[in-house]
Amino acid sequence: MKIATFNANSIRSRMPILARWLAAQQPDVVCIQETKVQDPEFPSAEIEALGYRAAFRGEKAYNGVAVLSRVPADAVACGFRDGGPADETRFMTARFGRLSIVNTYVPQGRELEHAMYGYKLEWFARLRRHFDAAFRPSDLLLWVGDLNVAAEPEDVHSPQDYADHVCFHADARKAFAECRAWGFVDVLRRFHPGPGQFSFFDYRTPNAAKRGIGWRLDYLLASPALAGLARDAFIDLAPRLEEKPSDHTPVVGVFDVPARG
Repeated sequence: MKIATFNANSIRSRMPILARWLAAQQPDVVCIQETKVQDPEFPSAEIEALGYRAAFRGEKAYNGVAVLSRVPADAVACGFRDGGPADETRFMTARFGRLSIVNTYVPQGRELEHAMYGYKLEWFARLRRHFDAAFRPSDLLLWVGDLNVAAEPEDVHSPQDYADHVCFHADARKAFAECRAWGFVDVLRRFHPGPGQFSFFDYRTPNAAKRGIGWRLDYLLASPALAGLARDAFIDLAPRLEEKPSDHTPVVGVFDVPARG
């Protein structure tokens, strides 16, 4: 089963690139973040013409998550149910047989002094409580998405310059690490432990992707049970090198799991 995560930065703007990529890579499931479209305007017909079903929850020009799959999910749920903000356009779970996929678009945080940064840290804490309550390490669970944190120094091109950045600050990395400590295994690092593995390249940096000036903000994090079934993982740079790309590029994992989990 081939599963990918991709921050599209507007799925309607990225449909030509996405269509070519789906045809080339033939993934079974693609988790999308930042769809930036209200549900009535989601390009469902275009997705179905490519051979995929779509589950989605979005809003105008902001946030939005979707799961595209060759076979429909057995169940889909959106948002937190802990009494706080549901954040349904940032958090979707899709189940395929025994396999559950949690697709998240974690708040970026804006600035260290901004209220959204504190919200980002609490978001990770809420997600950890959700994993504790809903899953066990023996479950087949994959947590994916744009998590808006570079976990380690090798996950950002110039770590010495970004100690105060909301995506690399010590508190953000700690919050992310505490959530991962549920038992998640970083699947990409199983196959590519070295530096230079980046999935985000800032538009403001000329030729950032070609020059390797990027961040790793997009992850495939597997439960121990699922990590043992991982057969490959990689970052596909090709979509970021096309014209009018997203600032992110897909991260792909291959698992020895049937399409129904």
